[in-house]
Amino acid sequence: MPRNLTFSLSGAEYQAAPTKIDRKKLYGWSETLALDDDGNECKLASADSSGTVIIPKGGTGSGILSPDGQWVSRSQLVALDENGDKATLIPSSFNAVIGLDRKVTVEEFLDHSITATYQMDDAPQEFINAIGNDIYTFNYLFRDGYDGSPAFLLTAEDAAKNKNLFLMTAALNQFEMLKLEQCSVIDEIDEEDGEDSDDMDFSMF
Repeated sequence: MPRNLTFSLSGAEYQAAPTKIDRKKLYGWSETLALDDDGNECKLASADSSGTVIIPKGGTGSGILSPDGQWVSRSQLVALDENGDKATLIPSSFNAVIGLDRKVTVEEFLDHSITATYQMDDAPQEFINAIGNDIYTFNYLFRDGYDGSPAFLLTAEDAAKNKNLFLMTAALNQFEMLKLEQCSVIDEIDEEDGEDSDDMDFSMF
């Protein structure tokens, strides 16, 4: 069952549950099934570096080792900020009231790549009206963590002209711009020095 997010806007609180819009549900999908000569389904497997040991799917994993080669559990890890101090744990967006106090322009919204789209099906109509044609942004965390993702709340009309509320998580695009620091000026060629001559100098031979 989807969990509710709680938003605070203009002194009022609203709750709505995000439902992810899956591309597979919209467009469907296809799968490629590999079969052997007898019609049996092939299963994915890997081999070790020597090529002599077959490792079935799920037989490998990743872990963390200390500089001296000792196994380290994730519970032992401590997050630090850029100054080397212990970072502050930020609660999940589902466990705190999200204050909608910052609007963005369409240009700022388009400076992001959308990573996931959610429809807020059960959003109160008063909340949708309060959002209006504005785009609000906030820091979104699915679970407790140290760094969230930019998220946007905005409305869109369907074919029946009914407004629906959407939540979009995103990543900021890092644009690298190139430009000419200074325009170069081509010096004019002296007519006397640059004039071509058809005369042949036989002393050159």
